[in-house]
Amino acid sequence: MSKKNTLRDQIEEAILSGKFSPGERLEEKVLAEQYGVSRTPVREALRQLHETGLVEVRERRGTVVRENSPTELVNMFEMMAGLEFLAVRLATRHMTEDDRARIQAAHEACRTARDIGTDAYYYENEAFHQALYRASGNPFLEQQATALHRRLQPYRRLQLRSINRVSQSFEEHEAIVAALFAGDAEGAGNAVWNHVAIQADNFRVLFPNG
Repeated sequence: MSKKNTLRDQIEEAILSGKFSPGERLEEKVLAEQYGVSRTPVREALRQLHETGLVEVRERRGTVVRENSPTELVNMFEMMAGLEFLAVRLATRHMTEDDRARIQAAHEACRTARDIGTDAYYYENEAFHQALYRASGNPFLEQQATALHRRLQPYRRLQLRSINRVSQSFEEHEAIVAALFAGDAEGAGNAVWNHVAIQADNFRVLFPNG
């Protein structure tokens, strides 16, 4: 993992933990001093966080922590479930041998990461889902799914820290891969829908009045 990604993760963690509050201004100079780096990696980290929707740029204020409502997060996870549902169904028809090998390799990497820790699994999980999008054979779907996946990355990491969620996630991956490799479009679609939609359900439980 590169230094810029490490810095991004540190700032992301500070936002999700509440150390940086919604609406709080994030100044490059202050962050550079706080994390002991130059302003260049801070600028890149903030750019990446802007892509995920954790921060936004406001006129006359600069970069500030964005407030994402629970309802907005639920809506995005439901949309993500729909995109992945379509991706794996298409993959059962269009998947190449290279796609199959890429998915299998990503799945095995998740198996190894599962026993290392949440952050290790988080990065391999991202690669696994990217492999599914690519296997759809639809570049536009891959592009849209990738963009939304990036928006939801911080919240996926947050949920992976729930008790037993990493193990549960890997078991869900196993069901997706088994159905996909068997050419079972309905089974693969249902498996990936349940895998992603459960995250929307979790946010509904956490914020019932959101």
